[in-house]
Amino acid sequence: MIHVAITRTVKPGCEEAFEQAIRKFFSDSLQETPTLGAQLIRPLPGSEGRTYGILRSFASEEDREAFYESASFALWQEAVEPLVEGDYVRRDLHGLEAFFAAPGQVRHPPRWKMAFVTWLGVWPTVYLVSYLLRDLLAGWHRVFAVGLDTFLVVLALTWAVMPALTRAFRPWLVRPAQGLPDERKRS
Repeated sequence: MIHVAITRTVKPGCEEAFEQAIRKFFSDSLQETPTLGAQLIRPLPGSEGRTYGILRSFASEEDREAFYESASFALWQEAVEPLVEGDYVRRDLHGLEAFFAAPGQVRHPPRWKMAFVTWLGVWPTVYLVSYLLRDLLAGWHRVFAVGLDTFLVVLALTWAVMPALTRAFRPWLVRPAQGLPDERKRS
């Protein structure tokens, strides 16, 4: 699966019109293009931010390119031109990096920070799922028991644990560490 993050800065006072336009575009584009999903990430409530994040998922690179080269995407660009400042910024997200993408953030946090937060999510989730299923899976062949355990862990990480942890740790993730090199320049 291919994940893409786009950021758009909306002109002051055009936020509601932009959100209405993106909701309609999401609905229309999910019907006619190879998009697997789309999500709008608004600026933090109470902030002065006007940069929106748009996350899209595709089954393949070919589907991604077909979408961004499509007539519907070109029409969308024209429709929102009066509502936005400048052009969009697009970047592909790879692996766990998709969890750590923030609107307006062009670079991801240092890998050691992403690894630490991922470990904070994986360790208790694996422990909890294994503990809760131990009696149920006692008679199962080990391969199938581990397969079910890991399947449930991945579901929990994807839809609950990692989104919650990245929200909770966002200020720390995006702040450069004191006295440590900024690994973002190297990755």
